[in-house]
Amino acid sequence: MTRSVTAFFTTALCLTALLAGGCLKFAPKDEAAKAEPPKAEAKPAGNSVLGKTTQEIGKFDPNADQEISDQKIHATDPFTAGLSAYRPGMEKVSIIGVDHAMGLYNATEGRYPKDYEEFMEKIIKANNIQLPVLPYGYKYMYDEKEHTLLSVKPAAAPPDQNQKTDQKKN
Repeated sequence: MTRSVTAFFTTALCLTALLAGGCLKFAPKDEAAKAEPPKAEAKPAGNSVLGKTTQEIGKFDPNADQEISDQKIHATDPFTAGLSAYRPGMEKVSIIGVDHAMGLYNATEGRYPKDYEEFMEKIIKANNIQLPVLPYGYKYMYDEKEHTLLSVKPAAAPPDQNQKTDQKKN
């Protein structure tokens, strides 16, 4: 029994030494002095929407030439499917948050905001709601009639990634 315990601990010690040997990096003193200082972290590209927020919400016009988002993931390429999920995911999270604030406002006041200006003042600004910036030209719009936040793509906005992929296939 002691022989198997000794063999076990010896094997464990040898494996630990082998694994730990590659984890540490030792440099001679003069090389350490010449080493460059660590570089700053990479920042997202200037046109990236990741991590950016806004309180910019427009007034919804049902007669305008625009596309209302269905908030569904339309992934056609398995390699970019994760990226395709960003916009619909951010839309859903944002709309759920604003709907919750609207429900609380309705519960305390007994009504929804009467117009766009009251919505912006009492819901967005009063609660300091910061919405994630949406890619591909999508904008947030407030529908006064339905009392809901929408994600809308104006007709002049650039196509989203999935539409670019679909166009290349044709």
